[in-house]
Amino acid sequence: MTKKHVEVWERCLKVIRDNIPYQSYKTWFEPIVPLKLEENILTIQVPSQFFYEWIEEHYINLLKKTIKKELGQSGRLEYSVIVDSAYMDQKPFSVNYPTTEKKATKNKPVSMPLNLGDKDPGYIPNPFIIPGLKKIKVESNLVESYSFDNFVEGDCNRLARSAGWAIAENPGKTAFNPLLIYSSVGLGKTHLAHAIGLQVKNKYPNKIVLYVKTNEFVNQYIDSVRNNNQNDFIHFYQMIDVLIIDDIQFIANKEKTQDVFFHIFNHLHQNNKQIILTSDKPPVELKGMEPRLLSRFKWGLAADLQVPDLETRIAILQKKLYSDGIEMPYNVIEYLAYSITTNIREMEGALISILAQSTLNKKAITLDLAKQMIDKFVKNTTREISIDFIQKVVCDYFGLPLESINSKTRKREIVQARQLAMYFSKKHTKSSLATIGLHCGNKDHATVLHACRTVNNLLETDKRFRVYVEEIDKKLKL
Repeated sequence: MTKKHVEVWERCLKVIRDNIPYQSYKTWFEPIVPLKLEENILTIQVPSQFFYEWIEEHYINLLKKTIKKELGQSGRLEYSVIVDSAYMDQKPFSVNYPTTEKKATKNKPVSMPLNLGDKDPGYIPNPFIIPGLKKIKVESNLVESYSFDNFVEGDCNRLARSAGWAIAENPGKTAFNPLLIYSSVGLGKTHLAHAIGLQVKNKYPNKIVLYVKTNEFVNQYIDSVRNNNQNDFIHFYQMIDVLIIDDIQFIANKEKTQDVFFHIFNHLHQNNKQIILTSDKPPVELKGMEPRLLSRFKWGLAADLQVPDLETRIAILQKKLYSDGIEMPYNVIEYLAYSITTNIREMEGALISILAQSTLNKKAITLDLAKQMIDKFVKNTTREISIDFIQKVVCDYFGLPLESINSKTRKREIVQARQLAMYFSKKHTKSSLATIGLHCGNKDHATVLHACRTVNNLLETDKRFRVYVEEIDKKLKL
């Protein structure tokens, strides 16, 4: 009996959800739409070729097992890949397993010719150098230190970083154009945008790459209106090969600027020029934007940067210290990474302050010095205990590797450590049960509740266990 495609895919998702991190599931599997189920072949629709390639590379074995579990040994999976009709000239792709079927949406951008006036077409006023230059000479405005070499990769940014690298290798020719990178402040949007531009310049020295902040773009447009040379302004931007615009949300409610950017965007996109945007919100949450512009932001890939986990924060600090040729005790680095969790910029600022204090006052860098300086960066000087910190303390106490908390093993000592981490996370943080479970091996809220009940029962019946809990609690409050 043939099963309905939606029901089959829902059952597949249930298995997948239990076997990968929540954020990976949300990024790679929530956007997938089941289309049909015919003769034991399930067809699913993925948003882009990039999605297809990533899933094939990272999750193919999991998908094979899941499909065979639901549909039997003869079960197969086919992809329907949404692509812009602008990319229809690309060669179709296929693989032995699963069979891939390529379909295109009807969203080809409409060409909107611009009146460039009667001036010599070689005349391109450059708002970054001197108006009236006959030959383009554009300063890219890229910061050399914001390179891929200095960008620390982690689960929090892997999607955006991978897409950025692919773009840098082949700008304007990938399925994710534009690339919109979004996140809260201080998580590396600007760094990644610069890194892409720098890599393009390294590989393609003749390409014109331009990084510009949105407020600068707006001011340049206002100047062009004042000087009655808007067409020259538009013409200049249409000559860019890789255009990087930072904080695109700032053109919200600026109708004329949005209109002019719409024309620039269309021209660049139709001519296979690369567009990279950064924003503090995903496209669906951007307010004050024209619908036609928002729809274009969604053509490529919108990739978010998450708050980095503990290991990534430590790696970021170590990378910065190494590049500056500075040594610092590991316990100081670790304390700094535990203390400032949501903003990389603040964390690096605290690091610089510790180094400055040590140098100016000729003091050794110690944990006490770090605590004094970090108090100035953390609003609550009694520092909220994080789930990461709790896991570290629990694992250190029992002499277990940190990664054991998130492992699938059912060894008694690891199960107990995981339950204690859940118990203390509920006690000392404001996180929901679902969030705690997510950080402790991708468990659900019911598992967290069960862990808390188990710990409370042992506290009442096991004297030795009670000593464990009291000692760990003291370490957490130090």
